[in-house]
Amino acid sequence: MIPVCEPLLSEAARRYVDECLRTGWISSAGRFITEFEERWAAYCGMDHGVAVSNGTAALELALEALDLTPGDEVILPTFTIVSCALAVVRARATPVLVDSDPVTWCLDVAQLRARIGPRTRAIMPVHIYGHPVDMDPVLELARAHGLTVVEDAAEAHGATYKGRRVGGLGDLSCFSFYANKIISTGEGGMVLARRVEHADRLRALRNLCFGAERRFVHAAAGHNYRLTNLQAAIGVAQVESIDEHLRRKRWMGRAYSDRLRGLAQLTLPAEAGWARSVYWMYGVVLADDVGYDAAEFARRLRQEGVETRPFFVGMHEQPVFRERGLFAGERYPVAERLSRRGLYLPSGLTLTEAQVEAVSQAVRQVLERSS
Repeated sequence: MIPVCEPLLSEAARRYVDECLRTGWISSAGRFITEFEERWAAYCGMDHGVAVSNGTAALELALEALDLTPGDEVILPTFTIVSCALAVVRARATPVLVDSDPVTWCLDVAQLRARIGPRTRAIMPVHIYGHPVDMDPVLELARAHGLTVVEDAAEAHGATYKGRRVGGLGDLSCFSFYANKIISTGEGGMVLARRVEHADRLRALRNLCFGAERRFVHAAAGHNYRLTNLQAAIGVAQVESIDEHLRRKRWMGRAYSDRLRGLAQLTLPAEAGWARSVYWMYGVVLADDVGYDAAEFARRLRQEGVETRPFFVGMHEQPVFRERGLFAGERYPVAERLSRRGLYLPSGLTLTEAQVEAVSQAVRQVLERSS
């Protein structure tokens, strides 16, 4: 079975972890945490980095740092991971949804203006599957209405928008370093910030808001969302290897596209002229005239020895939010089609050319049989 995704670790990662073990700095203090924060912030073009325990924690802390109040609204795409909308709800705010762009699968910026209201406080663009959102219109609307832009760049490490790296375009940006991400620490995340006051607030919130003068006097309710020095050591090594990781991802995207281009039954990932995608996952969408959905396509590919993963299901279709009375009667046709007819193929950093060829042959064979 060809797996969907697996991390790639360098010899440097093993050396840095060994240093942590030899020196005893294995918990949430040590040189690698600061180095990881500084290196990743600099790479993305931001001023401050605050490492946290995972990407969900990054989203939650970024929104909590905005001091939202009940009734405040945050605009985000419906087609994303549930962590995005959960972070809004946990910040006591209301998520307001936007459909997907049918070409890039990211937030449809043409719909943003109509969703901005008197209680809108922030916009959360999510760079989907390695492709950037068209950010200039987002930033222009945010400036015009005094809104904060919180980028979710968890799936797009190293991707660029008009030559600028994602995660360095908004006011705050959030990253995941889960095992299937381009930069991985197993579990882990980071919030990047432009303003020092945001960074200071984030550091307090991730560490239980311990008192500056009396440690065990807490003026605010914080969280234990710290990253360990061991994880940060792996992260530093991963940042050192990112150019190689991106080269592999770009090669994978080209290799699949070269082999699958021309199949009328599939839509392949697009790359806008203003974007440089990193193909975090290589997604495909079944044409409407294929007589089965993505779940059946995945089952047939599994019989050929190919693992796949389904696309996101829109936030407006999630029971957890419907039970809260959110998104009643809302429909987002592009996101709904993507969730029912899309899946992604094996996309790991260790993928070989022979495996890409085998997966592509399996895709062709399954589609030929169905036609």
